Amino acid sequence: MRVAVVGAGLAGLVAARALSHDHDVLVLDKGRSVGGRLATRRIGDATLDHGAQFFTVRGDALRRQVDDWLDRGLATTWCNGFSAPHDGFPRYCGTTGMNSLAKDLATGLDCRTDRLVFTCRRTENGWDVVIDDGEVIEADALVLTCPVPQSWSLLVQAELDIPEELFRRHYHRTIGLLTVLDAPSAVPEPGGLQFDATDAGQPFGFVADNAMKGVSDVPAVTFHATQPWSAEHWDDDPDTLRDLLLERAQPWIGAAGIVEAQVKKWRFAGPVMPWPEPCWVDDEHRVVLAGDLFAGPKFEGAFNSGLAAADAVTDFTAD
Repeated sequence: MRVAVVGAGLAGLVAARALSHDHDVLVLDKGRSVGGRLATRRIGDATLDHGAQFFTVRGDALRRQVDDWLDRGLATTWCNGFSAPHDGFPRYCGTTGMNSLAKDLATGLDCRTDRLVFTCRRTENGWDVVIDDGEVIEADALVLTCPVPQSWSLLVQAELDIPEELFRRHYHRTIGLLTVLDAPSAVPEPGGLQFDATDAGQPFGFVADNAMKGVSDVPAVTFHATQPWSAEHWDDDPDTLRDLLLERAQPWIGAAGIVEAQVKKWRFAGPVMPWPEPCWVDDEHRVVLAGDLFAGPKFEGAFNSGLAAADAVTDFTAD
């Protein structure tokens, strides 16, 4: 089959790789690069992960993939926890940033970035995927892995029976601050601080020193504001927002000077309440919704959702 995958984040890339052995797969993403929240930014000589910071492994499927990354030097163990006592699970990251793992998954796939999908139209034999510049791509099956509210808007004209409790699921927002410093930060070993992201009394849910983490050649720290703080300040003036974040970040910047500071917003940072199944499937119309909303918001949940989406498409052909 000709399968169109909308969204080149972790779930979309995993689904596309699994399907590419037997099908003609095309991956479309509106961003400039693959990866979604597996995002790494370079500012001068600094390298900063500004989306997902690390991941852990519980299941066999992700374990096989991570073992391959470790063998090839693409992933490394950052630490075994950010506070004692440790839970026994290594915290992994990409050796040169989290986005490098997405690029590895995309190797050999037909991934087309800077392609904003405008709508998906049902046809007599399948689907037309319409790009905002007017290009139309024909497909036999669809896998949509962008945030579900976005997926629903792409399918609204198709009049599918998507459960309302699914497409109305809410996502929390996260505001990030990326800082490049002229000296080492005051973040303690192992270079990461994890707080309760839902705690309104905390300014930050996570603080990561990218140099101590091993991905940056120069001091560079990523700050993720808590969910309540992000929601409260989402519409603040950009300069005001940057100054507020820098003020709250000072205890971990310490005596270092600030070379550069940038604000990054994640509108769909993670689901408030995940969907219990690993994906949603419409067998009749050959559509699958997948992503980190399904069966868990973390890295492994998105990975497993991508595999489940590929299995669902395989079942289409079996039928």
